[in-house]
Amino acid sequence: MRILIAGGTSFVGRAIAWSAWRQGHDVTVINRGVTPNDLPADIERLVGDRQGDLSALGGRLFDVTVDTVAYRPRDVELLAAALGERGGHHIQISSVSAYSDPPFPGATEATAALSPEREFDDNEPITGESYGPLKAACERSARKYFATALTVVRPTFVIGSHDATLRFPYWVERVRRGGEIAVPGPRTNALQYIDARDLADFVVRLARDSVLGAFHVAGPYPADTFVDMVQRLAQHLAPQGSTVREVDPDRVLQAGLEAKFPLWSGPESENALCVDNASALSQGLTLRPLSQSADDVVDWWGEREWPTHWLTSAQEAQLLHPEP
Repeated sequence: MRILIAGGTSFVGRAIAWSAWRQGHDVTVINRGVTPNDLPADIERLVGDRQGDLSALGGRLFDVTVDTVAYRPRDVELLAAALGERGGHHIQISSVSAYSDPPFPGATEATAALSPEREFDDNEPITGESYGPLKAACERSARKYFATALTVVRPTFVIGSHDATLRFPYWVERVRRGGEIAVPGPRTNALQYIDARDLADFVVRLARDSVLGAFHVAGPYPADTFVDMVQRLAQHLAPQGSTVREVDPDRVLQAGLEAKFPLWSGPESENALCVDNASALSQGLTLRPLSQSADDVVDWWGEREWPTHWLTSAQEAQLLHPEP
């Protein structure tokens, strides 16, 4: 197959490009040409910017287009205009964040509702509050332009190496340091995740088999919990004698440190992190063990220094042993 990937050099797009290439497909990526990459030499690279010039796509014909980097509905519109009818089967990478938080755990693709429709400015800033509604708007735009051959993939937190957000890598590196490891509660908060490689292999399978529809790419189900996830990482990677200490969420909020704990949903569990993945499993989604995702990060991270925006030892100590 001839597969076009919008993006293709960073994290999710990179993983999809590698998976498609390994499976023998003819892969082309289009992006601004800014992000360093390790893609094989025989993956074709096109330079283009949705906010500027996509003329590199002129006259090109593809069997499948995978859009990994649409964050505003205008992004979808511009790609559709550049491809016309030449993009083939369209796979839109969305997110479970596109939902209004479902009213109960275990929502399916049919029972969960997208964030309400509203107007967006073309330059709408992407924030924690706008990200989900913008992803929902991108889905609606994709339905408008690619309705006859559309697949929507809604992953939860994507984990593994090459993650520019450094969310999961924080926890891998924190447990490797050992000692008392602070984890915000409550212990019952749901958490689902997907290794970028599993997401990528599933997307390529959907492309190969021309499977249409929407899919939750998330696991495990029933959902893991945030604290238990960190404990399993510690059991796998932490030095002997290390302990995982649950911290009262109010203490984290009062200290203004909530942003220092990536993947934490806050003081209340979110049902969007506990969705039913049966449809994706029925189409061949596979989920590797958490330990393999952690090892992948360890190999990639190497001996880098602790980033300055991560939680410091002093901040963690204050949470674990507050002054009277």
